[in-house]
Amino acid sequence: MLKSRAHESVRVDEAYADFITRYPNYVKTALLDKLRATEYRRLDEQGQVYLDYTGGSLYAESQLQKHLKILRDGVFGNPHSANPTSVAMTEHVERTRRCVLEYFNARANDYILVFTQNASGALKLVGESFPFAPGSRYLLTFDNHNSVNGIREFARAKGAAIAYAPLLTPVLNLDMPRLETLLDQADPTQNNLFAYPGQSNFSGVKHPLGLVAKAKAKGWCVLLDAAAFVPTDRLDLMAVQPDFVTISFYKMFGYPTGVGALLIRRSAFAKLKRPWFAGGTVNFAAVQGQAHVLSPNEAAFEDGTLNYLSIPAVEIGLHHLESIGIDIITERVHCLTGWLLDALLALQHSNGRPMVRIYGPATAHERGGTVTFNLYDPQGHLLDYRRVEELAGRKGLSLRTGCFCNPGAGEMAEGLTEADMQAGLSIGADINLVSFVRLMQDRGHKSAGSIRASVGLVTNFADVWHFLHFIADFRDQTRLTMGEVTFDIESCRIIRDGS
Repeated sequence: MLKSRAHESVRVDEAYADFITRYPNYVKTALLDKLRATEYRRLDEQGQVYLDYTGGSLYAESQLQKHLKILRDGVFGNPHSANPTSVAMTEHVERTRRCVLEYFNARANDYILVFTQNASGALKLVGESFPFAPGSRYLLTFDNHNSVNGIREFARAKGAAIAYAPLLTPVLNLDMPRLETLLDQADPTQNNLFAYPGQSNFSGVKHPLGLVAKAKAKGWCVLLDAAAFVPTDRLDLMAVQPDFVTISFYKMFGYPTGVGALLIRRSAFAKLKRPWFAGGTVNFAAVQGQAHVLSPNEAAFEDGTLNYLSIPAVEIGLHHLESIGIDIITERVHCLTGWLLDALLALQHSNGRPMVRIYGPATAHERGGTVTFNLYDPQGHLLDYRRVEELAGRKGLSLRTGCFCNPGAGEMAEGLTEADMQAGLSIGADINLVSFVRLMQDRGHKSAGSIRASVGLVTNFADVWHFLHFIADFRDQTRLTMGEVTFDIESCRIIRDGS
């Protein structure tokens, strides 16, 4: 066993030497290795290789310690009161609100910050409150999270026109000429909304932030889904000024979950019309008068009681990222992603056929740390991504497979047609990911899912090397030799047989 580990260490060192010659800037990110050995030591102590940063980041030990100290030393009550414990908590909430605005360089005169349960909750607030009407338009890209796609139901119910801007394959960048045409179709006298992600949660593609100003000049309000972008990149809301920005804090620094944010530009805030009211959102409500008066600013959108004990942990997490420097994180992700892409594309079976098909750009240029792909056998047949995830788990590798709640990008990447989708919908209420995968295999051995490995805050070279070593073991394997999957995934949730 000791001899085997020593041999493996030599192989990692040799690969690292080659890596550094190709990505020399990696050495400038050494601070993250020190943090890995202290704040995140549990990864190596438990032999965990974590490559699911697009799903959620990891928290540092000091984040928990600092948050615990606040809770242990204070007495805090529900903020919706003027009693001492309530006031103490309100001060923490409002300080965190200011901290978030400062982190994104958003002036309080320009933006309102609404705390939400998560990024999906933030997107729902926009969808239900945006003044869609006959004559207005909702424009999306094929590359959007389902929570952005879901806004189309609000738009459709209010009579707005809905359109999708396609992607270019195989790189999965936006089809800019087509997008320009769609942007030109807006009537500037109407309330139009254009929604797109700063970075794809499917492919890692970074879509141009310059689209914000371009769309606004053509009569659109712009919703920027920044959930996948801000964990590893800087978003300066003085330089880029979308009307709505949605954020997920656990994707940035792991802890806390249950707190997201919606930043609303004040000029757009005036257009929003809430369809209901709740506790904490009104200055006055009457039963006998059957009327209400909404509170001003963010209070009108923070339904019920905030997750107030967790909100101070957001400030702690932001300070943690600031102590590292987002530019260092960006550089590390760029180097590791570039090397991983190079290595995956170089993998071949003994007969010379490629093992891997990458979805999205083949280099690290204009992309984040999300690498999505599928594996193929020596005859070019698709290997079951679900079985790959199962085998990875046995080796302590955390990656993600399936649909990633981004159906449009998956449809484009995997060559699924409208006819394929209609065939799936014809199954009716029994349709789920498992039945759809089987249907697509019957319709020409198409894939209805893929493998996603994503690097982030404290990924190191050894993590990527171990992952690549695991993938290389599928050389010359077929579905027969790798075995059948022993669990099903329904609606992107894991259902294990017999457990």
